[in-house]
Parts: sequence; structure tokens; C-alpha cells
Amino acid sequence: MSENSSNKIGICADHGGFELKEKIKSFLNINNFECVDFGATELNSADDFPDFVIPLAKAVANREVFRGIAICGSGVGACVAANKISGIRAALITDYFSAHQGVEDDDMNLICLGGRVTGFASAEELVLAFLNAKFIGAERHLRRLEKIKKSEKN
Repeated sequence: MSENSSNKIGICADHGGFELKEKIKSFLNINNFECVDFGATELNSADDFPDFVIPLAKAVANREVFRGIAICGSGVGACVAANKISGIRAALITDYFSAHQGVEDDDMNLICLGGRVTGFASAEELVLAFLNAKFIGAERHLRRLEKIKKSEKN
């Protein structure tokens, strides 16, 4: 991925996170991020989060986008689905510290939010902390990530 691709952020949501996704997209654009929307493109109470989260997670894993933001009602289902994709390190984030620490220590590349439990102002803060954080790459972090990568092959 080129350096210019670091502003390309993938985002998705089902009906439970649709409203928050739309607000975050505008917020990302204002903050000079290029937003790639993986759906849903309209509010549909019968849609299923895996239909959006899995393509987003694959794009993050393949480095088509720098990082990803997945939103469902609680964020739990999105997190479960995203972590099924090899190369994804997703977490349900509800606090500022974890939003940046997850990247700094664990090279988290996809943040999950709950559209029914995360307010917009909080989501802005969490997303910016996540997107602006950088992986530290200390020896202990690299050692732990290597163990995780090995488990993905089994």
C-alpha cells in the first residue's frame, strides 16, 4: 500500500449501525480521510452484518484500505465476523485508551462500534484515536503477533 493510501478507510454497517455509519462517513471526509463504503447503502431492517463486515475485513486484510470501521447494533457481531478473516485484528472499542492502545500494541486494523450504544461524539473520539495511532512494534508486540499469525494457519 502506498503512503497516500493511509487515508483510505473502509466502513460498513448493518441496520443497527446505519445511522452512525452515515455520520462517521461525513466526519471522516471533513477530517481528510477517503471513505470507502462497503454497505449497507440504505436502511433495511432485514439486512445481515456479515454481508458487509466480511467484504470490509477482506479489503483491510488485502490492504485495499488502510483500516476499517465496522458497526452493528452492539458491535459484538461485527467483531466476531471480522475476526474470522485471516490477518484481521478487530476489537469492539468503547473507550479512548483502547482505541489507540489496540493499534500501538496489538496492530489492531479494524475497529468495531455499536450503533445502538455508542454516541456520535464518542464515536468521533474513538475513530480519530484509532486512525491516528501507530503500531509501536516493540519486540514483545512482534513476538505476540507472530504467535497470533501462527494460530491463523492452523
